[in-house]
Amino acid sequence: MLAEIITIGDEILIGQIVDTNSAWMARQLNLIGVSVKQITSVSDDQEHILDALAQAEKRADIILITGGLGPTKDDITKITLAKYFGMGFRIDEGTLAIVTEIFKKFKRPLLDINIKQAEVPDGCEVILNKNGTAPCMWFNKDNKIFVSMPGVPFEMMYLMDEQILPKIKAQFKLPVIVHKTILTAGIGESFLAKEIEDIENDLPENIKLAYLPKLGQVRLRLSAKGKEEDTLRAEVELFAKNIIERIKQFVVVDDDIPLEKAILNIMKEKGLTLSTAESCTGGYIAHLITQHPGSSSVYWGGAVSYANELKESILGVREETLAGYGAVSEQTVIEMAEGAVEHFKTDYAIAVTGVAGPDGGTEDKPVGTVWIAVSNQSKTIAKVFNFSNKRIQNIERAAISALTMLLNLLKEDYLKE
Repeated sequence: MLAEIITIGDEILIGQIVDTNSAWMARQLNLIGVSVKQITSVSDDQEHILDALAQAEKRADIILITGGLGPTKDDITKITLAKYFGMGFRIDEGTLAIVTEIFKKFKRPLLDINIKQAEVPDGCEVILNKNGTAPCMWFNKDNKIFVSMPGVPFEMMYLMDEQILPKIKAQFKLPVIVHKTILTAGIGESFLAKEIEDIENDLPENIKLAYLPKLGQVRLRLSAKGKEEDTLRAEVELFAKNIIERIKQFVVVDDDIPLEKAILNIMKEKGLTLSTAESCTGGYIAHLITQHPGSSSVYWGGAVSYANELKESILGVREETLAGYGAVSEQTVIEMAEGAVEHFKTDYAIAVTGVAGPDGGTEDKPVGTVWIAVSNQSKTIAKVFNFSNKRIQNIERAAISALTMLLNLLKEDYLKE
């Protein structure tokens, strides 16, 4: 079963917004056994949209469309779909009731332009959007399914999760797909591939291994397709076990979660607390941690201490250390980490100081020089990294490297075999 995703909107093509909808939809479709054949972004132009629909119909069984359903003149998706399917318009009473209730709730006048949101092509099935004014429309044409959804991510996700995916599963006989993800850190993709080459070569035809690298990490994803879920899952688990045993020193977790979430889970289970002392990463590590629900049970907080004065006053870094060695040094980062443990009263701390760039480097400390330390109440480990001259990449690499160092210290303290 093949699907195609079409996103509509000039704002995507000019880079004003990032199309996160397509990536999310592709993941959800894959989980139910639907393969995405193509993802297409088109402008707010009727002929462009009509051509995209015609081409998608040739390639795919299910065509999912997002965007262009607002009340303004540049939102032309409904009009274009009606033209494509040769339909007129009708007022959908269910959508009109939702639109009316939304405007009543916010005590705003219901304008004619808002009432037009309830107009839909007269041959479509309406799937009510309880989170917004734009209706979701389901079309059947020659055993092909077209679904038009709003482009607002939380509206689209609700419709997909609650209604569209179950409807697709009920209408089509789909294969069973089983995924298993292993998150690794501290080893490059090519070295990883070499380590498990023989295991990969022994995989049967119905099980594929994908390498998904990302700045200091590589996710390994085993995917199996077949008819019997229990049999597939047992096969995948066996190969995953063999891989984990082979590269166990680099394995973070055998789950599809990010590095910081895996660390939070370990620390929560052990009843441990964490703080951060960030300079060149500017709070990015704290952001990665606090984006996860429940992080407050582990993460107590931290300091973004760009200025030396804050390193001294908040973290207790000594003035003579900064004067003698500089802010970007092993001595400073050690005092930052140990100061965070002491002043924030946590079990562990991460500290980062460096030259993120693109300027500010010196001959002995060029752009990309980053010192990282992790500390607990009895031990501190510090390491220097030499990244690139790209500021954003340096910040991201420093954050992942710091989290990997923390994970290794946790393993040393609590996860020894």
